[in-house]
Amino acid sequence: MNSQNSSQGIHQSLIGFSLLLLITSSWAQDQDYTVPRTINGQPDLQGVWANNSTTPLQRPEFFQDRATLTEDEYQRLLARAAQIESEGGDALFGDGFLNAVITGEVESYDPSTGNYDSSWMANRNIERRTSLIVDPPNGRLPAMRPAAREFMAEQAQKRRESPSDSYTSRPLQERCITYGMPYMLAGYNSYYQVVQSATHVAIVQEMIHDVRLIPLDNSPHIDANVRLWHGDSRGYFEGDSLYIETRNFSDASEFMGARGNRVFKEKLTRVSEDVLQYEFTMHDDETWEAPWTAVINYTHSDDPIYEYACHEGNYALEGILSGARAQEERMAAEQAQ
Repeated sequence: MNSQNSSQGIHQSLIGFSLLLLITSSWAQDQDYTVPRTINGQPDLQGVWANNSTTPLQRPEFFQDRATLTEDEYQRLLARAAQIESEGGDALFGDGFLNAVITGEVESYDPSTGNYDSSWMANRNIERRTSLIVDPPNGRLPAMRPAAREFMAEQAQKRRESPSDSYTSRPLQERCITYGMPYMLAGYNSYYQVVQSATHVAIVQEMIHDVRLIPLDNSPHIDANVRLWHGDSRGYFEGDSLYIETRNFSDASEFMGARGNRVFKEKLTRVSEDVLQYEFTMHDDETWEAPWTAVINYTHSDDPIYEYACHEGNYALEGILSGARAQEERMAAEQAQ
């Protein structure tokens, strides 16, 4: 392909990217938007919403305190994104998209096998923001407490040394139980359907078909001794927003090192016809030295969510564990020689 055709191809590829960016970065200017109401008078948040943002959770350090890209950086981001898309290759999961644009290298999350190819990924929403984290202002996670760092190091060592001692040694997502809450991976089964009634809000997550049923009746949280994969949620509407507080998480469903005593607060606001702003704050003084807040711009989808027929861990677990026992026997025999 000559340079002229290449430029034309990049320009054509950017049309979709630019439209998506227009949706996700200009919502704050839509001051005349009126949030629709349900028949019960609640803000109508219903529909299918997608998290396909390329914005990383934490701001890359070389951006320092800049919350948005410059025009030149943004144009280079668009051009590089179009190039990556045209080349195919490994899928870019999570923060890997911006990292590939910055470094020019596509890093695999699984070096032994490589990622899925890019055809498995949804079209990504390219924003000018440099991080999902908005507080602290530097766009990065607060410092982790020493005890939490030690816990994470111990868990990592345990996974390395005993990855298949029993079924509980395998990750929850591999066993098709849950990816945890919140699910942060963008561009891959990152779709949600919101359904409302007068007394409840249901948030259906495409990944592992998780469903959160959130009561709106001002009832107290369940007993602190009852621990759930996704915690115990209570919600209420105020103004144009849905507020949710979730606690009573299971220690087994940790999130980035945070365990069962974390308190998770969410705010969902429809800021335009096509954008649902999802803001959440993580409170866990056992893990981080301060709370932190992130904002994800979910975009509306006309497509339905699909069944996530997770089966790998369910049907392969017997083979995983028996393979581990066979490997142990072989290593023991070699050491005995």
